[in-house]
Amino acid sequence: MKFCSECAHPVTVAIPEGDNRPRYVCTSCGTIHYQNPKLVIGSIPVWERDGELKVLLCKRAIEPRHGYWTLPAGFMENEETTGEAAARETEEEAGANVALGPLFTLLNVAHVHQVHLFYLAELLDLDYAPGIESLDVQLFAEHEIPWDDLAFPTIRTTLELFFADRARIRAGGAYGFHCSDITRPMRAPVQPD
Repeated sequence: MKFCSECAHPVTVAIPEGDNRPRYVCTSCGTIHYQNPKLVIGSIPVWERDGELKVLLCKRAIEPRHGYWTLPAGFMENEETTGEAAARETEEEAGANVALGPLFTLLNVAHVHQVHLFYLAELLDLDYAPGIESLDVQLFAEHEIPWDDLAFPTIRTTLELFFADRARIRAGGAYGFHCSDITRPMRAPVQPD
């Protein structure tokens, strides 16, 4: 940040009185510009028929991680709930209609100033198609997931937790709520074809 959004004068980085962190502070009007983590909200859309469960994944058409697979997710907008954001992102990226279930994962990604939340979701039909940010959209059984071509650590973590909970459900358990920290970026493998 170089200029104040209130008066357009230059800002400087300083620790304001009574604070303990460096902030952008306007040198003219004194406005303190707080910057906070962004929320990335998405869903785990599933289709289950005849005992076979599949998860809907999107192949990214944008950077970062163009060409890699992800769950439908994106930045939350103002004036929407987290559930509304999950449903909107699922429709925008995968053209899919879902019935949202409970929140499944909350993943802190402090090194990129983000918090990722994923909701369980059931596909209402098989009428889905890539949105503008997706190259492809496909359903995958657990053994078909392109694990080496997943876009982000939060996607891998969410899917691993999801399938671990599925195994417990077969033994009479239930889905849990999972909260954890992603502390290091994933190394980029060779770009897929």
